[in-house]
Amino acid sequence: MNALSSLPIPLQTVLLLVASNVFMTFAWYGHLKNLASSPWYVAALVSWGIALFEYLLQVPANRIGFTQFNVGQLKIMQEVITLAVFVPFAVFYMGQPLKWDYLWAGLCLVGAVYFIFRGG
Repeated sequence: MNALSSLPIPLQTVLLLVASNVFMTFAWYGHLKNLASSPWYVAALVSWGIALFEYLLQVPANRIGFTQFNVGQLKIMQEVITLAVFVPFAVFYMGQPLKWDYLWAGLCLVGAVYFIFRGG
């Protein structure tokens, strides 16, 4: 974490949220591919184990980020990062088709970023 603390706070926040989202995405959706034939409670336990690492990154990300961002800005940042992590996961790992809907969702998030970060 020492190397991370030498970076600007916005970059620290984004890097931790990206890493957190990788774990979150695998916790939430990876079991659909890897544990499809296992009982749901096995998938839930494995997902909870993965989610622990998500929280070990997400909590510090929000604590660090809250020194420069408000909670709404942190939330919108999280949503943008979630989509940016999810789309490659869905396409490359889960084998889902790349859809225009991802672009439209991304454009809606651009609007959310504008409104949450504008000065008014």
